[in-house]
Amino acid sequence: QVQLVESGGGLVQAGGSLRLSCAASGRTVSSYGMGWFCQSPGKDREFVAAISWSDGSTYYADSVKGRFTISRDNAKNTVYLQMSSLKPEDTAVYYCAVKTYGGSYYRPGPYGYWGQGTQVTVSS
Repeated sequence: QVQLVESGGGLVQAGGSLRLSCAASGRTVSSYGMGWFCQSPGKDREFVAAISWSDGSTYYADSVKGRFTISRDNAKNTVYLQMSSLKPEDTAVYYCAVKTYGGSYYRPGPYGYWGQGTQVTVSS
């Protein structure tokens, strides 16, 4: 079992920045891909970013390319999401997840473990 705890969310003005952290416990996640998804009320969970375990390849939703950066620190069993130039439409609950199955990084299905989420609110 893997437990994931997100932190770093909050209220920020448009144009501001936040850094989300996701700390894993229970098992090392260094050999798994990791991802961030977000969900707004009434909408499906959407892919934000992911990072592979093998070579550190990164993947981003078009809406966040150039603004968000995903990274990982395997020694700390932690993955990060640096969010910059935030927009009101980025407002959502952000979840980190561990990719435990084969398949696309961009879909939630291959992710077997999920955190509880952290709220990000961007005011205009």
